[in-house]
Amino acid sequence: MKHFLLGATFAALAGSALAADVGVSIAVGEPGFYGRIDIGNVQHPQVIYAAPVIIQPVPIGRVRQPIYLRVPPGHEKHWDKNCHKYNACNQPVYFVRDDWYRNEYAPAYRGDRGDRDDGPGNHGRGRDNGHKNKGRGNH
Repeated sequence: MKHFLLGATFAALAGSALAADVGVSIAVGEPGFYGRIDIGNVQHPQVIYAAPVIIQPVPIGRVRQPIYLRVPPGHEKHWDKNCHKYNACNQPVYFVRDDWYRNEYAPAYRGDRGDRDDGPGNHGRGRDNGHKNKGRGNH
């Protein structure tokens, strides 16, 4: 009986360890991404506040360049409570507008063009997947 209980305990622990080993990855350019974005050659971003926000002052003699962040709604209003989530408490921060991120930055980052249908499996070749219509009816 001891062996059965011991085995059941190990099985339960192993099952919970396997269930906890699930990861989710969201990349820049995707709708659920929040964090630092690299402006690069993109047109000047639309920001929520005209001046960068900084919570902890930068040491004298040290200059920190501002960074651009996309944060969930409300995080910028309570930046003193949220800056640590982005490791940006002693960093000047511009908060980009969500509509600018969704409509301009993300499509440019992904290389989207308005004339494509990049559904699953299409790989950017449009509706015909790179194949001619060979008697299979209309798409």
